[in-house]
Amino acid sequence: MKKLGYLVLAMFSSLMLAACAQQKSEEKEKEVITTSADQSDWSYEEPTGPESWGELDPSNLTCVNGSEQSPINVEFPEVIEDRKLKGTEIHYESTSFTLENNGHTIQANPTEESNKIIIENNEYKLSQFHFHTPSEHQFNGQNYEMELHLVHSDENGKLAVIGLMIQEGNENELLAEMWSELPTDKTAKGNSEKYDMDLQALLPENKTTFEYAGSLTTPPCTEEVQWVVFEQPIEMSKAQIEAFRLIFPDNHRPVQPINEREINKNGE
Repeated sequence: MKKLGYLVLAMFSSLMLAACAQQKSEEKEKEVITTSADQSDWSYEEPTGPESWGELDPSNLTCVNGSEQSPINVEFPEVIEDRKLKGTEIHYESTSFTLENNGHTIQANPTEESNKIIIENNEYKLSQFHFHTPSEHQFNGQNYEMELHLVHSDENGKLAVIGLMIQEGNENELLAEMWSELPTDKTAKGNSEKYDMDLQALLPENKTTFEYAGSLTTPPCTEEVQWVVFEQPIEMSKAQIEAFRLIFPDNHRPVQPINEREINKNGE
């Protein structure tokens, strides 16, 4: 009878040891996963800033190995003026947006899919728009105070981005209501009141654009992104620009090598 008791006790002890070992293994695995996730976090300041994005996560390797990265410096004398090239068709209308602070920028998310652009007969719907300071693209080696990016995607997930340079000037009345309640801390997507805006009215009067093949300007720096950057800047007041900079003092990626790419000029 004693032997049976010892046998049961031994079996129980073995099971407990196995359970403890399994728990420690799972905790170790969880620790590794957590550490890996932490290492993939990126920012605009070292040691996790633009110069280190490619080292933070294998999915970010395009940030350092890519050959068509954005943003770029647009040197006007090197731009190709192609009158035969069909420009971008922009079809914007008044739409409601919600505001989000995603930890990297202020982003506006449309509540409906009514805004779209057409490039070479391919339709892209507006996914969101957001801001950078100073501007990410340069014109003749110079940055503007800010830059607005309108991000679009087609039915296959291919991306097209419209860039608007922003210079200090008059108050931008179209952005005034939205700007009065900028979320200073990171927020959840869609967790804000709705703001109505006519994006068509936000575009500059002169429709001349620079178009080139580029990438996302944030990790994972995905390429095959069609860029359309307006030459004429829009304006925001000094107070509006400073309100954004109080939240994000500097959230721009430096310009990248153009390599063998062409920049085409369209419009007036």
